[in-house]
Amino acid sequence: AAGGWGVLQNCHLAVSWMPTLERIVENIAPDKVHKDFRLWLTSMPSPDFPVSILQNGVKMTLEPPKGLKANLLRQYNRFTDTYLNASSKPENWRALLFGLCLFHAVIQDRRKFGPLGWNIRYDFTDGDLSVSLAQMQEYLDKYDEIPFKVLRFLFTEINYGGRVTDDKDRRLINNLVHTFCGPEVLAGGYMFSPSGTYVTPECTSLKEYLEHIRGYPLVPQPEIFGLHDNADITCDQNETYDMFATVLSLQPRVASGAGQSQEEVIGGLAADILSRMPPQFDVEAVSAAYPTTYQESMNTVLTQECIRYNTLLAVMARSLKETVKALKGLVVMSPELEGVAYALYDNQVPELWASKAYPSLKPLSSWVVDLLERCRFIDGWIKGGTPAVYWISGFFFPQAFLTGTLQNYARKNTFPIDTVSFSFTLCDDLAAEAVAAGPEDGCYIRGLFMEGARWDAGTHLLGDSRPKELFTDCPVVWLRPQQFREKPATGIYDCPVYKTLTRAGTLSTTGHS
Repeated sequence: AAGGWGVLQNCHLAVSWMPTLERIVENIAPDKVHKDFRLWLTSMPSPDFPVSILQNGVKMTLEPPKGLKANLLRQYNRFTDTYLNASSKPENWRALLFGLCLFHAVIQDRRKFGPLGWNIRYDFTDGDLSVSLAQMQEYLDKYDEIPFKVLRFLFTEINYGGRVTDDKDRRLINNLVHTFCGPEVLAGGYMFSPSGTYVTPECTSLKEYLEHIRGYPLVPQPEIFGLHDNADITCDQNETYDMFATVLSLQPRVASGAGQSQEEVIGGLAADILSRMPPQFDVEAVSAAYPTTYQESMNTVLTQECIRYNTLLAVMARSLKETVKALKGLVVMSPELEGVAYALYDNQVPELWASKAYPSLKPLSSWVVDLLERCRFIDGWIKGGTPAVYWISGFFFPQAFLTGTLQNYARKNTFPIDTVSFSFTLCDDLAAEAVAAGPEDGCYIRGLFMEGARWDAGTHLLGDSRPKELFTDCPVVWLRPQQFREKPATGIYDCPVYKTLTRAGTLSTTGHS
């Protein structure tokens, strides 16, 4: 009767109750409730949230502003002059406050770079910043000497770090925080970026801070994020690809006007792929030529690779032939075949194929070329014997190949395999085509690429990428097994290896990470 407001928070956590909520909302009759009554619902994006409620309600979203400058302005517009002096150490407080707000803006805006920014896209919130500021204010007032180590731990392992699940992302955020929260930040004019665009401002009032922030560039350089200038190219490419994908998904499925019809285009593509597909591997002949032995685990790896590629080739051949028949009206166009047909028309890998294939981000035309090259690699192994240099990118399941290499070494020397691991030597003096034989222990591999760095053959060290060079070939790598190998403490970079640019996936034990 009073027209009160109801608030239900975090609806995405009560998935099983969502149908009940939908019924309750549907039964709210405007002529039977008070005109001032309102029902507020909060939720993270969720596929289980009732669509009817979204359609009939007024929707509000809370997202961080796009851009570093806008993010900083938003944070400082929440502050007051009283808050800027709300500490027994006002100068230190204002400097660290600015540093932490900039840190918050940086880690949020890094997401626009895709996997270059974060392996996983984390939803850092204003709540993370508010809690961190409250803790920092308390520690500033309690201690004569600021406990930076404790503050950094709270920020990166608990407040923000509680969301970070990827180990490489955790390493990143722990390194980033040193730039924005440390004794150096207290010095006036401390540069957060090499160019000096972002410095600790010597301001005392809110108005001065807002004027200082408004002077920042609208589009920040990648250096403030700790990234190379090439990252801007990757960011722009990602946005362009996303836009094209949206446009492609909205295009009509019925062709009109002159030229080939949609069915003719799909039929032509299907016939072309079928004509180029290699025959399936003769697994029995391979097993006879490369029998399973205790001394050579690579024979088992080869047989398993043949089986996996055969499964993919069989699915492709069957679906392509049935799609052509369906286009002619000889068989029913099932949803599965319809998906294959539309994917062919859009130059995308059909989901039916991708579910049986190795991880890949290539469009269909490049994907088919890559598949043919992979099959030629396996066929060359079958006909020409064990390769001197293995193309690691050509394996369906490279984990089995790596384990097989360790097994060969362990069995040869009668070592327990759990005591053996790889050491790595980058052989920049070797050309993969010129290598006649593999090493006595371990193996040579090729097919790795570097993103965000390059191998300098002159200094035999990692170096910065050249301008506009997003990827570089990695030289031949010697995977050399060793027992009880101790990881070098200095002089190395612990570089992760991923199968695709997404830098994330399911567990590595499944072979799809």
